[in-house]
Amino acid sequence: MSIGNREHCRKSGNEPRRRVGRLLGGLGLLLALGTAAVVEGGLPWSLGSEPVPSLAPMLEKVTPGVVNIAAASVVQMTENPLFNDPFFKRFFELPSLGRPRERVQRSLGSGVVIDAREGLVITNSHVIGQAEQIRVGLSDGRILEARKVGVDPDTDVAVIRIPGENLTALSLGDSDGLRVGDFVVAIGNPFGLGQTVTSGIVSALGRRGLGIEGYEDFIQTDASINPGNSGGALVNLRGELVGINTAILAKGGGNVGIGFAIPVNMARRIVAQLTEYGEVRRGLLGVQTQDLTPELARALGFSAPEGALVSGVVKGSAAQKGGIQVEDVIVEVDGRPVPDSASLRNAIGLVRIGEKVRLSLMRGGKRLEKEVIVTLPSKETVEGGRVDARLKGATLETESLPPEGDEGILVKKIEPQSPAARLGLQAGDRLIAVNRKKVQNQTELSEAIGSVKQGLLLQVMRGKENLLIMLR
Repeated sequence: MSIGNREHCRKSGNEPRRRVGRLLGGLGLLLALGTAAVVEGGLPWSLGSEPVPSLAPMLEKVTPGVVNIAAASVVQMTENPLFNDPFFKRFFELPSLGRPRERVQRSLGSGVVIDAREGLVITNSHVIGQAEQIRVGLSDGRILEARKVGVDPDTDVAVIRIPGENLTALSLGDSDGLRVGDFVVAIGNPFGLGQTVTSGIVSALGRRGLGIEGYEDFIQTDASINPGNSGGALVNLRGELVGINTAILAKGGGNVGIGFAIPVNMARRIVAQLTEYGEVRRGLLGVQTQDLTPELARALGFSAPEGALVSGVVKGSAAQKGGIQVEDVIVEVDGRPVPDSASLRNAIGLVRIGEKVRLSLMRGGKRLEKEVIVTLPSKETVEGGRVDARLKGATLETESLPPEGDEGILVKKIEPQSPAARLGLQAGDRLIAVNRKKVQNQTELSEAIGSVKQGLLLQVMRGKENLLIMLR
């Protein structure tokens, strides 16, 4: 080897040592001065006296405010119809049961203390469901009995109350200020293991159209979220609550890096109504809307297909009184952009009855501002057996102004083992049509059924699924 080559190797070997020495020397100086160095992206070289990056100081303050929830409810078991046949009962010597068989259903999840003095805990609706017993486990080992304050299945938000002694509440952040790429931490009780912390970033914002809940505006994150994390906290690096973990996208049921959280700004408005009324009292505009496609945008003279196109206005509704017209394009609600019809539904769904909203809309190339007071639709409840004996056991509810995007007659309740239950109807279904004839109220339903002497074909919407049920 030549002298020149040896000199090159010697310099190459020493240079990394020099760089490391300079780095350690600089780090030592920073620690001596009591300062914290921060690298690009927000991760610190030091936190207090710790010479390495750590989220521990923040988590020590936050984790006491995240709780584990165990809920128990009694559900009725579905029996095979053959077991009700007298022949099969005698042949197999089956006992005659005077009441439906029941079993206890248990679920595990998480929750977040949001008011230490009042003992208020926010969680997911699907965690506590119809629970008759709710127990909350704190990080200090205490197990407390909780009672239900209110539940809103449409946003999957629920509030429970525990004895307010020595509790730690999380401070609420501003989910509207989140950006894709912000660091976040998920805290919860995955698989019932106990309190677990995972970290990641905000992967996307404003996720809608997933079919998970009625009102969707999710934060998407790659922080590991698994079954049992539901209702837990999604916090930023300041320890502020920015979301309530609620769902994952995974065929096998485990984490694949796609999790969803309810924005805290949406959740806090729901919590305010649940704590005041025990339910969410939503107002309605009384419009039918659709997304503004590129073709429709060009036809209406828009440069970009953003906004909710009004395709119908209900007579006597708040929208009609406020001067909203067909072919208007609503682009903002109270100053917040409305990119599509789902965004409009979410925005109005968070407004209380009687509140005034300011709508910005485009009409004929001009921007207009309208103020509308959202109203409460009138409802009428009827027992299905009064309409037709085959619908006995179904409690039906009609609305003068159905929620935006909904139509038909709501099946509010189904009595077990009733004729309506044996047909396959379920609570939450909507009766859309009878023998292809649309129905929106009791009068139309009675006329449609009364005009048919033999079989009836019911069109039913269950979630986003369209079903056909034959009545004989």
